[in-house]
Amino acid sequence: MKTKKLNGWYLSVHIVFVLLTLACVLPLLLVIGISFTDEKSLLMEGYHLIPRKFSLSAYEYVFTGAASVARAYGVTVFVTVAGTFLHLLFMSMLAYGLTREEVTARNKLALFVYIPVLFNGGLVPTYMLLTKYLHLKDTIFVLIIVYMASATNVLIMKNFFRTIPVSLLESARIDGSGEIRTFFKIVLPLSKPSLASIGLFTAIAYWNDWMTCSLYIENPKLQTLQYLLQSLMNNIQYLMQNAGASKSMQNAIADLPNEGARMATCVLAVGPIIFLYPLLQKYFASGLTIGAVKE
Repeated sequence: MKTKKLNGWYLSVHIVFVLLTLACVLPLLLVIGISFTDEKSLLMEGYHLIPRKFSLSAYEYVFTGAASVARAYGVTVFVTVAGTFLHLLFMSMLAYGLTREEVTARNKLALFVYIPVLFNGGLVPTYMLLTKYLHLKDTIFVLIIVYMASATNVLIMKNFFRTIPVSLLESARIDGSGEIRTFFKIVLPLSKPSLASIGLFTAIAYWNDWMTCSLYIENPKLQTLQYLLQSLMNNIQYLMQNAGASKSMQNAIADLPNEGARMATCVLAVGPIIFLYPLLQKYFASGLTIGAVKE
């Protein structure tokens, strides 16, 4: 009887998770299907998973300036990779220093870490700091530096580093290993779950960021993918709102893939970053929960 109950319980759990998976996957498949559907077919027949009338007009419109899209992809990939690497490097070094009792000023340093968790400087002071004092406006470095520090991630890494046995670090020191070598050869390899989960969240923040580009970037060659797609959608919206200005504009607007272009931009924006989830999924639970509960 117990075996039957357990089998029934496991079956019901699997069914629930299958339904939840479908609830997450079906909207993505619907977006992909709409992006490949002819605009007139969308207006006449509505949305379908499988396009009733296949069309590449949405992607042709998005890639009208193919050079600018490719350049924006390159900028976004560089900013995401470089920013995530620097974020993990500096935040892990700070968190490790806060766990070492040899650091005499670690309590004072910890205070500077805790304060940003509760208070934020705001947009105006940040803008003045980056533009007037650091002179980073219209440079690619401003896209990297905005997310390079996170007090929350420091606290997560700090709790994770505390789970590493002190005896292991002392053994490395007895064998002649210095602090830097111990950190890179022992601490970081043991911290892969924490680094992987925090790295994924940081990479998503960099990838989806368009506000920083709109505030600090004027050079078209430094525009990110998200900002470029956002501008594209704003242009379509502007044309739709002012379609009654002339008959020639009305005819041009009628051929614009309004809904299809929106979905095509979603596919282009989500596509590359979504492949990181299967690679790093196994690290999520351990990376965020180890060290959260003290024995």
